[in-house]
Amino acid sequence: MQIDDRLQALAELVPEHCRAADIGTDHGYLAISLLREGRASFVVASDKNQGPYEAAKRTVRENAVSDEEISVRLGDGLQVLEPGEVDTACIAGMGGVLMIRILEDAPAVTKKLGTLVLQPMNGAQELRHWLYSHGWHVADESLAVADGRIYEIIQAKQGRRKIPTPLDLMIGPVLWEKKPPLLRHHIEALLFQLRRVLSGMDKSTRAQKSRKYQQVKKQVMELEERLKW
Repeated sequence: MQIDDRLQALAELVPEHCRAADIGTDHGYLAISLLREGRASFVVASDKNQGPYEAAKRTVRENAVSDEEISVRLGDGLQVLEPGEVDTACIAGMGGVLMIRILEDAPAVTKKLGTLVLQPMNGAQELRHWLYSHGWHVADESLAVADGRIYEIIQAKQGRRKIPTPLDLMIGPVLWEKKPPLLRHHIEALLFQLRRVLSGMDKSTRAQKSRKYQQVKKQVMELEERLKW
């Protein structure tokens, strides 16, 4: 069983010898990988939809993994867990705003977690801001390419830290600090999205006079400056 670069990058940010939850497990591939690589001694693999839940059960069965090692569960978000049952939660392949809802909907479980490994499909800036505003901080980050798209993977730890600037929250504070090989492509992808927003607003005189228009223009200029390192 081979996982793609996105899931591999996510797995590499999971602390070794942890007890993990793979929320929105889909086929259960990440859960199997965490167990095989020795990253986790126990994994809860959950999904809220019946199809992926059945697929994950099948994957676990086909890989001859016991229920004591991987527990496949049907349910929404972190609500499949008891507080303290795991110390690490992996959430991937959904929007950052939805991830925030998942973390907020099970406060007793979230409070007992030590590490979050998150791969938002969008809304990464909002997600990072929420983390810093709720007693978490970004401890590590990485970028991965799969199917021609760049993905951001965030490792967050419990503990309050000074909140980064809005621009660093957009790029990723640790990504900017580490400057991995894919960082330029990541910033260029952010610029592409913002320029597209500006292009749409340029068609309206009213939009051009708005505060949001000036904010987006400023963000574009700041990101362009960051490409000059």
